[in-house]
Order: sequence, then structure tokens, then C-alpha cells
Amino acid sequence: MATSQQFIEFVTEQIGGGYSARFKKMFGEYMVYVNDKPVLLVCDDTVYVKKLPEIDGLMKDSPCGIPYAGSKEHYILDPENVELFESAIAILEKITPLPVKRNKTKKTS
Repeated sequence: MATSQQFIEFVTEQIGGGYSARFKKMFGEYMVYVNDKPVLLVCDDTVYVKKLPEIDGLMKDSPCGIPYAGSKEHYILDPENVELFESAIAILEKITPLPVKRNKTKKTS
């Protein structure tokens, strides 16, 4: 089951606090970027965050799951739990680096 357009838009709208939020479709699911940083993974209408030491205390009571085959276990973040959601976004936005731009190289024969 893929993530619905309605759900990904809901998740993105939940990100407040003056952050810029957008999503990008990747492999049939979505990555949510906060201030251009990849913060949330959304698969099958479920929001996942990477297990990081900086959020272990905050997410200790949250369920865990595997977003896709072959991935590591992630915390599941409920976007309807506004206080937890906003706290997690604030921490993750601070600690997540901007993605590195990679130069596309042309292959010459």
C-alpha cells in the first residue's frame, strides 16, 4: 500500500514553527524535507524517523518499524501527536545536515 497524497500533504502541513517543509516522491514513497534537510520518511501512510541518540529519550515510548525491505529499524512518529511531532521536528532539523550536492559526470567513450 503506497502513501496517499492526502496523508503526505497532512504530514507536511503539520510541520509548523516557521519551518519550510516540502516532500519528494522517492521509489514510490516520500521523503519530507524540513528547511531542505531530509528529516522524515513516509511509507505506507506511516511517518518514520531514523533512530538517533539525540531523539532516543523523546521517542522511547514510540513504536518502531521497518519502512521498507532491507532498511534499519526506525521510530514511528504520529503526526497527530502534535507536541511529540513538533519536538521531534525541532531536534531533527537542528542535527540533520543539508544533503551534499553531487556533480553529475558525463561518461566519455
